[in-house]
Amino acid sequence: MRRNDFLKTLLALGASASLATRADAAAANLKMMIPANPGGGWDGTGRALGKALVEAGAAATVNYENKGGAAGAIGLAQFVNASKGDPNALMVMGAVMVGGIIAGKPPVNLSQATPIARLLSEYQVFVVPAASPLKSMKEVVEQLKKDPGSVKWGGGSRGSTEHIAAAMLAREVGVDAGKINYVAFRGGGEAVAAVLGGNVTVGGSGYTEFGEYIKAGKMRPIAVTAPTRLKGVDAPTLKELGFNVEIGNWRGIYAAPGITPEQRKALTEMILKATKSAAWAQAVETNGWTPALMTGPEFDKFVDDQFAALRAVMVKAGMI
Repeated sequence: MRRNDFLKTLLALGASASLATRADAAAANLKMMIPANPGGGWDGTGRALGKALVEAGAAATVNYENKGGAAGAIGLAQFVNASKGDPNALMVMGAVMVGGIIAGKPPVNLSQATPIARLLSEYQVFVVPAASPLKSMKEVVEQLKKDPGSVKWGGGSRGSTEHIAAAMLAREVGVDAGKINYVAFRGGGEAVAAVLGGNVTVGGSGYTEFGEYIKAGKMRPIAVTAPTRLKGVDAPTLKELGFNVEIGNWRGIYAAPGITPEQRKALTEMILKATKSAAWAQAVETNGWTPALMTGPEFDKFVDDQFAALRAVMVKAGMI
């Protein structure tokens, strides 16, 4: 090899190494958009994932930003507009965002961001305050049939899985779903406060949000939206009570718009590494989550199918 060619090769290798070093350093500091207020399922999922990413050595740091409202659409809009092409930006999302987009038709859509992975699934728990005169879901349903507006349902944003479940239940018992009195909150913390303060008749959310209050006797679980009873939750399924209602929640992670296929692959590998960590396993166990890992084209198709399936359910329930 001639001396000039040898020098050019060395320079090229040096430039490649420099670029790789900069890319590795950049990827080590991640930003996590949590499109909900603190204290809810997305918040818990995002922070648990961030901890797992650091513990697994996939990231040096993870910084979080909470931006609640409109079933995640406000956070989604900020994420899409401010993070274009950023390979270090991640956003928590899930079934609630899909339902919210269908119901609210925001100007920004999930298709503008980059799918990375589905992480977990979780069924909903309906609770009443410990001091509530209503002791069971059957008593709630009787009250609902007498006077739909008198039963105040509290949960996540409009279009959330607990909202859809309440509408499905109303339709199941012959009540116009459009007449249910549903109060949407920006995050699980607000919903918890409303239940504990007796400001709603029934609260709906994942066990993550309500678990400690159920254990402390401050909330009474009256039903779950799962096909079978949930471990550690002393409450019947809605189907067990004779109501043909079953709906699950799931949560996932998206990346910024406009990243390259190589950057998407790198982020996917980081997430996969994080989900194998002890920190993630502990979070799954503590929160009663069901692992539901899915990546790549399979996850892309899953999200498209979820839009179609939830839209059909919401139309049938009279929500849209």
